[in-house]
Amino acid sequence: MPIKVLLYEDNDLLRESISSMVALSGGMELLGAFAHANDVEEQIKLYHPDLILMDIEMPGRSGIEATKLVKKLLPETFILILTVFDDSENVLNAIKAGASGYLLKKYIATRLFSAIDEIMEGGAPMSPAVAKLVIQSMQKPQESIDYGLTEREKDVLLSLSKGNSFKLIAADCKISIDTVRTHIKRIYEKLQVHCQTEAVSKAINEGLV
Repeated sequence: MPIKVLLYEDNDLLRESISSMVALSGGMELLGAFAHANDVEEQIKLYHPDLILMDIEMPGRSGIEATKLVKKLLPETFILILTVFDDSENVLNAIKAGASGYLLKKYIATRLFSAIDEIMEGGAPMSPAVAKLVIQSMQKPQESIDYGLTEREKDVLLSLSKGNSFKLIAADCKISIDTVRTHIKRIYEKLQVHCQTEAVSKAINEGLV
């Protein structure tokens, strides 16, 4: 089954370029490409996409606002932010809104497909500069709630927050993939969250790692 994709990008040339890349990929089906996200609620109800490629700066509703709405209505839909912004405020706001990954537009030609593959496999791809910003934010001293996470669970959560897939987390922590899944299940239970995005967002907001 091809991955069903919606695209939101206000730059006409870039929207056409990304549309062509997706259409020619073979593993994806482009359901629609739009210059703004003002009608995103109706569009996602109509198309039920697996993945949304979302710009941040668009006329009317911003990509971050649209992301919040999508995750509220279709929480299982993955969202990859495509943007020129790599400042910490936009990065963290996008992640808090529920974005599954964050890719700078200058990397679209070389990294779009690998980022999509990683998202669909449960990872959270980020450009190197973006990942650095997230980690720096997480390392800032913050008052955190004690959720009873073990040191190993904190290691897994930190690796998860870097956008690593389960396979990479296993390698990073020197444990099996099944053990990674067990740790992540316990992390979700302790943090009272239901998905990776919520767990990473909570970790960032509350300085858990």
